[in-house]
Amino acid sequence: MSAEEPENADAPEDDEDLRYFVRIGQTDLDGTKSVERALMELNGIGQRAARIISDKAGVDRRATFGRLEDDEIDEVVGVVEGFADEVPDWLANHQNDFFSGETTHEIGNDLELTRRQDINRMKMIDSYKGVRHKRGQKVRGQRTKSTGRTEGTIGVNVEAIKEEQAEEAAGEEGGEE
Repeated sequence: MSAEEPENADAPEDDEDLRYFVRIGQTDLDGTKSVERALMELNGIGQRAARIISDKAGVDRRATFGRLEDDEIDEVVGVVEGFADEVPDWLANHQNDFFSGETTHEIGNDLELTRRQDINRMKMIDSYKGVRHKRGQKVRGQRTKSTGRTEGTIGVNVEAIKEEQAEEAAGEEGGEE
């Protein structure tokens, strides 16, 4: 190796080619991470979905996301937006929509909005799950006999007893003077 050749070909000279932020939908993704890791920052996309997206887009999942060419980034964005069409229905996160019957894959803010609408609809029609949501109880069949207790403490609250004793002692001292 000669003295002129840098040890690392991806030295800081290439930083002008790096896009630090890549925007997909309403979310800015970190361009310094790999494609797979950056896509996992999107709500609604996990590791498996990120790997499928990078494969369908024809991009190396370990490549730095900000160093990709514009057409490669556009391809990734296209696959993310049409993810429900590319994968089987069981992999999509919003199957059989109540109103349209379609299977979609929601990402970003749309996922939270859709989830909230589904819960509100269940509450309005007083379905079993809706009633459980209203009461703040567990919805998916978990045990409730010994877990999920949010109301106060169970058993003896030693701290409250000590505070009461301290207040009584302070009241007695103030009364003696």
